[in-house]
Amino acid sequence: MKYLLSLFTIIFLLSCSSQKMSTSKYSTIEYEAGACFGSCPIFKMTINPDRTAVLEAEHFNFSKGFSKGEFDKPREGTFKTTIKEADYKKLITLLDGLDIKSLNEKYGSRNITDLPTSYLRVQFNDRSSKNIEDYGKRGSEKLITVYQFFENLKHNQQWEKVQ
Repeated sequence: MKYLLSLFTIIFLLSCSSQKMSTSKYSTIEYEAGACFGSCPIFKMTINPDRTAVLEAEHFNFSKGFSKGEFDKPREGTFKTTIKEADYKKLITLLDGLDIKSLNEKYGSRNITDLPTSYLRVQFNDRSSKNIEDYGKRGSEKLITVYQFFENLKHNQQWEKVQ
């Protein structure tokens, strides 16, 4: 009887964990913000389905104000965290609302030379992927909301510096 109870417990726990992992159709979500001729934050954030995240911060992510000398300083560092569950769910909702696979791969016009470029790269569990390059970060209202969400994650999570 004890072994039977143990077997049922193991099966139950495995089914719960597999259900949690299967709730996200995304295997990796990556957002990268590129440089401009001013103080645009330069960073790359990668988020996994277990909510672990890595932030590779280059410049202007945590400083107030603009200084040309910022580029002479070393990069700000590499940080890790586990995204809060509510924030991860919000991100998934935002991405689901984009209908990512139907979006263009490129947005923006390079007629203006001082705007930042953002990159949204999504790997799906079915091994397909979608890469979106957005010069000027103005692809659509929903994309702008997603970009702002990533910007906010830099400040509303508990990042731990690892490098």
